[in-house]
Amino acid sequence: MASWLMKSELDVYPWSQLVEDGETHWDGVRNYQARNFMRDSMKIGDLVLYYHSNCKPPHVAGVAKVVREGYPDHTSWDPNSKYMDEKSTPESPRWFMVDIAPVVEMEAVPLDALRQNGNLEGMALLARGQRLSVQPVEEELQDPESQEADGPHTGRPRNVGQVGDIDVEEERHRCVCEPCY
Repeated sequence: MASWLMKSELDVYPWSQLVEDGETHWDGVRNYQARNFMRDSMKIGDLVLYYHSNCKPPHVAGVAKVVREGYPDHTSWDPNSKYMDEKSTPESPRWFMVDIAPVVEMEAVPLDALRQNGNLEGMALLARGQRLSVQPVEEELQDPESQEADGPHTGRPRNVGQVGDIDVEEERHRCVCEPCY
């Protein structure tokens, strides 16, 4: 299972809206690298750190999961969408999206706290100039062999467990989606 970080702005689509909706499609991504991640690499069940950018302070707000793998982004050929791309059509889509659903809401973990966590040193988000809205959490951050000696490996990606000290596997029963209430 892979792990990802997806950025959204508070005034565009906040975590609370994802919780209220129960599931959403991640449309409007117009960066080829991010598109390729969604189209080719994101799989059902992959975990997603839901990150609020362009706010003070930027922060991780929750953990979501991929519930539908990459498929054509219909907003790219919708003439009423601000994301329309004249070169994209239903027959030859240029842009793709995935669907995600909330798993665990957490206390906000600000960017500064992520920077201070030495275990997250290789995280793409922390690299200077990194602006990609969909990014993988590098494999070395998930490697059980790279775990600190402060406890047993739980089988979940290390950074997800340490961001806000949430044990995602144990928290799945407290899922915030409606079917789990």
